[in-house]
Amino acid sequence: ECVSGCVCPEGLFDDGRGGCVEEKDCPCSHNNQWYSPGQKITVDCNTCTCQKGLWSCTEDLCYGTCTIYGSGHYITFDGKFYDFDGNCEYVATQDFCGDKNSSGSFSIITENVPCGTTGVTCSKAIKMFLGKTELKLENKDYKEIQRDIGDDVQYWNRTVGLYLVIEASNGVMLIWDKKTTVFIKLTPDYKGKVCGLCGNFDGKSNNDFTTRSGLQETNALKFGNSWKQSSMCPDVTEEIKPCDVKPHRKSWAEKECTIIRSEVFKICHSKVDPMPFYEACVHDACSCDSGGDCECFCSAVAAYAQECTKAQACVFWRTPDICPIFCDYYN
Repeated sequence: ECVSGCVCPEGLFDDGRGGCVEEKDCPCSHNNQWYSPGQKITVDCNTCTCQKGLWSCTEDLCYGTCTIYGSGHYITFDGKFYDFDGNCEYVATQDFCGDKNSSGSFSIITENVPCGTTGVTCSKAIKMFLGKTELKLENKDYKEIQRDIGDDVQYWNRTVGLYLVIEASNGVMLIWDKKTTVFIKLTPDYKGKVCGLCGNFDGKSNNDFTTRSGLQETNALKFGNSWKQSSMCPDVTEEIKPCDVKPHRKSWAEKECTIIRSEVFKICHSKVDPMPFYEACVHDACSCDSGGDCECFCSAVAAYAQECTKAQACVFWRTPDICPIFCDYYN
């Protein structure tokens, strides 16, 4: 809030902390934190420097990331958060958009199946089409199928911690936790050129609900239904609220998920709004009632932790009691 006025002598500015400074010494504010002149912060892939009370940022184009996790939670490339529970195969993202004959180089399909008895669905398998290669990720592993049509697109795979990472030469990267979480990363070349449940990656979240036929939709269910792969699958007609179906699980779910809103994640709260992640966590903890309820809870908290890390707020939330990972086993 570096403004000249009657609080400071002529030529000096209120620094927001009760002092008066010269303009060159004005601090900058970001996410309720103050930064001194010359200090740098990272936002996405850009670096911002504090100069005379204002941020000066580089303007590199960044990778886009779409996240699909738990029982039907989606965060599009442009940051729109929504839920869609469909029992079918759906186009997560592809660059075969526009007219029927448009050519593209990749397509990623998510196969959703019921997880638990409440009717919500989780991603069970992912199919990745890269030119003439089809990769199917399922049961903690992946297999390659060669098709007759398409170009040659090279790809590499590697394991990073808990994740299997597949990186292709056309600028597409898929990161999978071998369970129900998948991150899709695209280079800036794809801005505005993709379609599917992950949106169109044009920097605006208000037009992400573009259906297969190119119409703007406001309803997540109609939008999601348009991207199913098979017309044999039934349309989703209502949003499932698993905590209403299983009220006896609700208080347990709310108690477990409060970690997202607790002191543990305090440094992240001003950077990433915890509420949608908390609500998604309660939804998942209620819905996973046929075993694996801890896994659903842990995936939901991990999704928030991942967004916090992206926002430069690294939180060590796992403990021997809460979602431990046995690192020696994975190394």
